[in-house]
Amino acid sequence: MFRTLVPVLLLLPPSEGKTPPATGNPVHLESLSHPELATARQRVGDTLVKVSGQRNAMSVLDVGASLAGDVAYNTSLWANPTAPASHVYTGVLYDAAGMATWDAATITRAAERIRIISALWGAVSPADRIPAYRLSMATSLGRIGTLPTFWRRHLAAPLSELADGGLVVDCRSSSYVAAWRPSDNPWVTVKVLRELDGKRAVVSHMAKHTRGLLAAHLVAADAAPASAQDLADAAAGMVGDALVDVGLTPNAKGPDELTLVIAG
Repeated sequence: MFRTLVPVLLLLPPSEGKTPPATGNPVHLESLSHPELATARQRVGDTLVKVSGQRNAMSVLDVGASLAGDVAYNTSLWANPTAPASHVYTGVLYDAAGMATWDAATITRAAERIRIISALWGAVSPADRIPAYRLSMATSLGRIGTLPTFWRRHLAAPLSELADGGLVVDCRSSSYVAAWRPSDNPWVTVKVLRELDGKRAVVSHMAKHTRGLLAAHLVAADAAPASAQDLADAAAGMVGDALVDVGLTPNAKGPDELTLVIAG
């Protein structure tokens, strides 16, 4: 049922919430996963530093006054300390996955199986050392323009090579999906519903939480699902604990959809 030689590729969005590392060397672009993206990362980072120092920075980055400190922190991006992405990203999904507490063996598996699609870095693994930053994929950044369009040109080759025809499990939001769409792989998106009094409805906050639980569940497994049905079977192992039901909807013209149902 499961492929053991080629792991599943799990795509995650970054979190808006990030914890700036207190210590650590500055980022070394060639040391991150997919070093061939170093030039593109440098260009986006240099532009972010410049934009963040402008008077209209808050408007360009589409953030409110409460995040002025984060924008100011961007201006020293290349000098700021780094930590593993598993510690820097601290939003709902990452907290639910417990990623900051994963042991060395789990992080090693995650480095093979997980890519976090980032507006600044393109794609990184949980083991990659990065600084905190403030930048959304929805941003149009100076002369670079819209970031999904920019990264689409750069991510296709390395992510297709990494996926190598295997199953892609997609937990990203729409703006991050636009940066790379698998074309030669079985591809499954993850939807979360809440069941209350026999009725099911889409949820938002708990959707991130549940996708985090799924990520932890898949990475903890010794084998990786090779098909959408294998994925649904693996997710069914969460029923009775985090879930009340799992469904799978095939789609001939796009990604299949895995539905995770939580109790209301």
